[in-house]
Amino acid sequence: MKIAVPVDEKDLKSKVCVSFGRTPYFLIYNTETKESVFLENSAAASTGGAGIKAAQTIVDNGVSALLTPRCGENAADVLKAADIKIYKTKSVAINDNIEAFIDGKLPLLDEIHAGFHGRGGN
Repeated sequence: MKIAVPVDEKDLKSKVCVSFGRTPYFLIYNTETKESVFLENSAAASTGGAGIKAAQTIVDNGVSALLTPRCGENAADVLKAADIKIYKTKSVAINDNIEAFIDGKLPLLDEIHAGFHGRGGN
């Protein structure tokens, strides 16, 4: 299964980024092969619709689950339409969240916010 995590840097020791749509990178982690790939988030510099564009990147990469501290409703709608589950991260450490997800200890993200719509949100 492929999972995605918004991250600040292209490094497994990086932190989980608090902004899904404006994250600089996504870590795509395969829970079966343990392979990690970092993708640049081309939506980060968008003047609008960053969450939707970021969500489409996740969809296009065949991800089954997103681990993130928060997510806007427009992005969540795109992810849900693609049957991608959204889980709430429990810490800023990437590996802690991946391990918690694999162990079934991350809760589904149930607080979807309205989005920041051009206000940055950081």
